[in-house]
Amino acid sequence: ASVEVVVVGGLAVVVVTDDGTGGAALAKGHGLSGLADRLAGVDGSLTVDSPAGGPTQLTATLPQSRD
Repeated sequence: ASVEVVVVGGLAVVVVTDDGTGGAALAKGHGLSGLADRLAGVDGSLTVDSPAGGPTQLTATLPQSRD
């Protein structure tokens, strides 16, 4: 597993990659959906790439600061 944090053009980008078997989804009622909702509340976003067989990669993007 790995975690990478970079700042690009005023955005913080956090990429989390695991070594699991994949299959994660942003479906309503799942923990990732709640995380996406919380990120949206601070003008951020979450994408999930989780093909069957893995690995899963989550990318959270959010502003460095809110004005």
